[in-house]
Amino acid sequence: MTYLFCRHKVAEYSKWRRVFDSHAAAQREAGLHVLHVLRSADDPEDVIMLFRVDDVPKARAFTEAPSASEAGEESGVIGPVEMFFLSD
Repeated sequence: MTYLFCRHKVAEYSKWRRVFDSHAAAQREAGLHVLHVLRSADDPEDVIMLFRVDDVPKARAFTEAPSASEAGEESGVIGPVEMFFLSD
């Protein structure tokens, strides 16, 4: 099984979450299935997401598309996004 781990800081979690949730259909279309959305206990604006991945090339194309950067800007992502494809 393949997973996608993402981590980034956000300006305001509630705003970020609304935008993130509004992209659920596009995530599923890209073969991404949300398993967990977590926040740091020390910094609630530090967000971690874990997705199950059906198709790595399709998921990678989705995460690298200009629309992904635009969604990050719209939602208030601050700084770089860490992304790792993982397998068990």
